Amino acid sequence: QVQLVESGGGLVQPGGSLRLSCAASGSMNVMGWFRQAPGKQRELVALITSGGSTNYADSVKGRFTISRDNAKNTVYLQMNSLEPEDTAVYYCNGRALVRGVLQFYWGQGTQVTVSS
Repeated sequence: QVQLVESGGGLVQPGGSLRLSCAASGSMNVMGWFRQAPGKQRELVALITSGGSTNYADSVKGRFTISRDNAKNTVYLQMNSLEPEDTAVYYCNGRALVRGVLQFYWGQGTQVTVSS
């Protein structure tokens, strides 16, 4: 059973920074972050492939940076210049090819609150 364990959420003031981490129990082809604010659908924040290619939501470009350590099966999300609109539960997402089928895995979520 693959597990994704997140850490690093919390309360931060507008303009502040947080770093999220997510460790997977197995290797992943793609890892990333989604978020869900109250009353809204879950949305993509950023993805990164095992080769280092990245994709960001327009709303976080220039403020958030995704990276990964393949040896540790860990993905990071450095969040700078945080805004109240970034408040959400952040979910780690991992994707792995298992016997030719792409499997999706999710972490339990970590709360990020941006407020003064």
